[in-house]
Amino acid sequence: MYIAMNRFRIAPGREEDFLEVWRNRDSHLDSVPGFQQFKMLQGEKQEDHTLFISHSIWESEDAFRAWTKSDAFRKAHAGAKTPEGIYLGPPKFEGYAVVL
Repeated sequence: MYIAMNRFRIAPGREEDFLEVWRNRDSHLDSVPGFQQFKMLQGEKQEDHTLFISHSIWESEDAFRAWTKSDAFRKAHAGAKTPEGIYLGPPKFEGYAVVL
């Protein structure tokens, strides 16, 4: 099993705008081999940002990597236009092999 996460630092007051982008997004994940689950996590609000983490579970790292090179990935990210001023920098990717 493999867990892929992206950490997003979101500008104060723009949390709902960020979530709306994700709510309306067609991820195309349901048809991807090896995909198991997706969750969006929200951390506590800080003075300068709110942390969100996209959390997806995959059968294997190979399945995740194959998705990043697939048509489904390109389709999911093609229309991912986000209004200006929501993100405080690029997302930070973290990938983890489940060992226990």
